[in-house]
Amino acid sequence: MKVVILAGGYGTRIGEESQLKPKPLIEIGEKPIICHIMSIYSRYGYNDFIICLGYKGYMIKEYFAHYFLYQSDVTFDFSKGNELILHNQCQDPWKVTLIDTGKDTMTGGRIKRIQPYVGDEPFMLTYGDGVSSVDIEKLVSYHRSHGKIATITATQPPGRFGALDLTADDQVKGFQEKPNGDGGWINAGFFVLEPQIFSFLIGDETVFEREPLEQLAQNGQLAAYKHNGFWHPMDTMRDKNYLEALWKSGKAEWK
Repeated sequence: MKVVILAGGYGTRIGEESQLKPKPLIEIGEKPIICHIMSIYSRYGYNDFIICLGYKGYMIKEYFAHYFLYQSDVTFDFSKGNELILHNQCQDPWKVTLIDTGKDTMTGGRIKRIQPYVGDEPFMLTYGDGVSSVDIEKLVSYHRSHGKIATITATQPPGRFGALDLTADDQVKGFQEKPNGDGGWINAGFFVLEPQIFSFLIGDETVFEREPLEQLAQNGQLAAYKHNGFWHPMDTMRDKNYLEALWKSGKAEWK
């Protein structure tokens, strides 16, 4: 099963870094977040990736064009006709297809454009800016069990702020460190989709999260896989710093 990653957005909320490089190349622990995401799937044996490019997509092409150099020790022997010798070569078993899906194309339009590369088979889809401890094998098994066109991973993110634990007469009993949110489930990405999804995608202006998913829900063709473990997006520099801190402390649950 192929894995499609949406990697074409501008990432304007993450500040200066997104002015210099596309958001999926912003690093967590000296490794672009898109590689962290690919490693999540690769852990479960899914190694065939289709990456939807847009903003500064050429930089993602350049990154993967030199990936084996980045991941290996190398000797350049100029005395032997500019010979290149690789040591400890990259062991990632990845096949990476990079598709220019347009600078301003919406998410649904990007998915529509990669239809020829997916073919007539189920595929997985996620965003190029979020990491999770989601069990991909259980997600795929759940999708296959219900027979619907689409499965969306749902999660309940923690609250942004700590909360006060109050008594009935407004005395403070204690503090809660970032409790769960208001009980609502949100879109965490990590979709599994049947090829029929392409009939819901009209063109470049289609926003996947609006009409297509709403129509699937109305038709009873969208199931939610509830994930109660770790999930976190990288929307802002605050998020980036949080993920970086988890990585450096050895507490990165997606690793």
